[in-house]
Amino acid sequence: MRGKRKDIMPEPTGHIARGRDLTFELTLERSFDAPRAEIWAHLTDPERTAAWLGPWRGTAGIGNTVELQMAFEEGEARSPVRIDDCDAPTHIAVSVTVSEELNGWDLEATLTEENGTTVLTFLHRLDDPAAAESIGPGWEYYLDMLVAAQSGSERPEFEDYYPSQVTYYTKQANRVLAD
Repeated sequence: MRGKRKDIMPEPTGHIARGRDLTFELTLERSFDAPRAEIWAHLTDPERTAAWLGPWRGTAGIGNTVELQMAFEEGEARSPVRIDDCDAPTHIAVSVTVSEELNGWDLEATLTEENGTTVLTFLHRLDDPAAAESIGPGWEYYLDMLVAAQSGSERPEFEDYYPSQVTYYTKQANRVLAD
């Protein structure tokens, strides 16, 4: 947590499975004691995304590209994000241009609500499951940042996720490749 180390590191929760089109899918979930509309706002409102991921600017809409500033990355990088699909307030799919050297990221977020609890299912398509060794801990951190932003709790520290979760994600990648 901010300013102090915890004795217990956060447990990794992501799972890697074979996806469609020869890709692999890294899936993580988080639960919220909040209505779906509130969590949707945390995913799509640039003022709310600023608190856990970073602000974005541009005109939202299917087929449009907005610019996301990753506020918690070294150098606060800006990335083009194309909105591929959107069914508010339950599902959004985007393609993120990470860099000229790296393939883009295909991401999806799906929200389900039951009895006042909203579950966010987050999916990141990977060409190579070994990429989850660094990507998995990163999304664990960012999704816990979302939990903290929504609940008003203390923000996590990235150092609590990486490199401590690398072994977990390496095992996940090896398992899916062996299947």
